[in-house]
Amino acid sequence: MKTLLWIQGLSCNGNTQSLLNAENPFFYEIFQKIKLIYHPSFSYRENLQTIIKKVKEEKIKINFLVVEGAVTSDKRFHKIGDYSVAQILEILKDRADYIIAAGNCASFGNIPATFPHNTDVKGVQYKFVQKEGFFPPDFKTRSGYPVINIPGCPMHPAWFTQTITALLEGKKVILDQFNRPKELFMYLPHDGCTRNEYFEWKVESEEFGHKEGCLFYNLGCRGPMTHAPCNKILWNRISSKTRAGMPCIGCTEFNFPLRENFFETKKNMGIPEEVPLGVSKRAYITITGVAKTLKNKRLMVKLEETD
Repeated sequence: MKTLLWIQGLSCNGNTQSLLNAENPFFYEIFQKIKLIYHPSFSYRENLQTIIKKVKEEKIKINFLVVEGAVTSDKRFHKIGDYSVAQILEILKDRADYIIAAGNCASFGNIPATFPHNTDVKGVQYKFVQKEGFFPPDFKTRSGYPVINIPGCPMHPAWFTQTITALLEGKKVILDQFNRPKELFMYLPHDGCTRNEYFEWKVESEEFGHKEGCLFYNLGCRGPMTHAPCNKILWNRISSKTRAGMPCIGCTEFNFPLRENFFETKKNMGIPEEVPLGVSKRAYITITGVAKTLKNKRLMVKLEETD
């Protein structure tokens, strides 16, 4: 049976909490196929130092090494027994078939990497947009893969379980330019968003709490420029941020959370500084002008409005 070892760096534990909510397969189903040899929240028989000793002695083989949280070598910020998380990775990196960065902190550094007093904090292979993580840019595991990034704050459990299942079954996982599984991260939250018709006709939400209107123009929604299948693989099979009226904050991207205001769309002379992916500003202005001129009267009234 294949084995999995999970370690945590600088983390809020959100990806572990997300994993516990996994469905199709459920949490317990995935670990009937894979032997979980250590997880800091679930393991109670042996501590990580004992596990590392056994790995060094080749009494335990690691197929999947999962890293949750940002990496640091500074024991003042994070220490597991006598080791920093960086020391643990150094010991285990050449002993795992696959290394998976679970969540945005492990993938790109996230909030811990913004700490001004510790430039040592980074993702496993990236620090934001640059391949300046703990591992060098050309690092690959024994399987030939680089670190596989499954970002998100937190990641959706299905993104993790689907990737693990594919690797377990010997299927090739194609990665994008940021080492994310392309089959999942080629989509945008904009795809499948229930507010798409409002976006097309440029009917904008002015404030939170309404079912009507697009959240992009005024309220900072990153759905049209973020890579994630949030409206294709729903959370709890029910909803997503945009369906619940919350703008996408771009938590799967390399530059998260490097924004001043998550709920504001920066504009220059009324034009968003960033327009949807694949659209030029000129095209966006033209389409916006046409949509606002023609209007869709049906979208101008509240969905629950009665006579």
